[in-house]
Amino acid sequence: MRVPHHINILFSPLVLKPHFLDSLHFIVILPNLKFSSQVFGAHHLHQADCPEQTAIMRIPYVSNPPETKTEEHAAIVKRIEERRAPRPLQSLDLALLHSPHVADGWNSFLGAVRTKTSLSDDLRELAISRVAVCNKAWYEWKHHAPLAVKGGVSEAGLEAIKQDTLGERPAELSEKQWAVILFTDEMTRNVQVEDETFDRLREFFNEQEIVEITATVACYNCVSRFLVALDVGERNGTDPEAVTGH
Repeated sequence: MRVPHHINILFSPLVLKPHFLDSLHFIVILPNLKFSSQVFGAHHLHQADCPEQTAIMRIPYVSNPPETKTEEHAAIVKRIEERRAPRPLQSLDLALLHSPHVADGWNSFLGAVRTKTSLSDDLRELAISRVAVCNKAWYEWKHHAPLAVKGGVSEAGLEAIKQDTLGERPAELSEKQWAVILFTDEMTRNVQVEDETFDRLREFFNEQEIVEITATVACYNCVSRFLVALDVGERNGTDPEAVTGH
């Protein structure tokens, strides 16, 4: 969630001390505005989440750490925290946790797609990153484009999938990778996939892998549509160039 520019300046002496913020409760009162650390959540008050802009998500995030009313809800939060560790809860989590059971199912599904398939990191992250481009889900791009590079995708390869319209396969991407990208693009934009596109995919992958690729594309279309509809992470109206590093 974005903190308006004037508040960002006010907090600037503290942003380099996240542990201090974790133990601090403070209230800032401005004309007609009242902001509390319990509303923002300490993890939102660091420099990366406080750019100089006033955009905010369409609904407020839950507090961080989230307040829980039952042991069942507390267990849900714990499961999500365990999947995210060592990172803190993300903006997406703090949006989903308005509905704990939806957040729990989401966490289980995403966990399986991200960590329990046989797909290599480069293929999975290429598919996710291409979904982000097709749907202009730049929060999704912010998180997954660096993972594609970490998985072995070159900067030139990433540049190719960052284009709104795919051109010819660049030398930096293999035929196998390109088959995944074309399948992802067609499935995301058209829903229906042409036989030619599917046949190309079958040249490189077995049935299990095809199911996992299809599930990954479907899953992250779900994610991106949720992100964009609510403007989670406040990336709507930007572009991939606005994301640090890519």
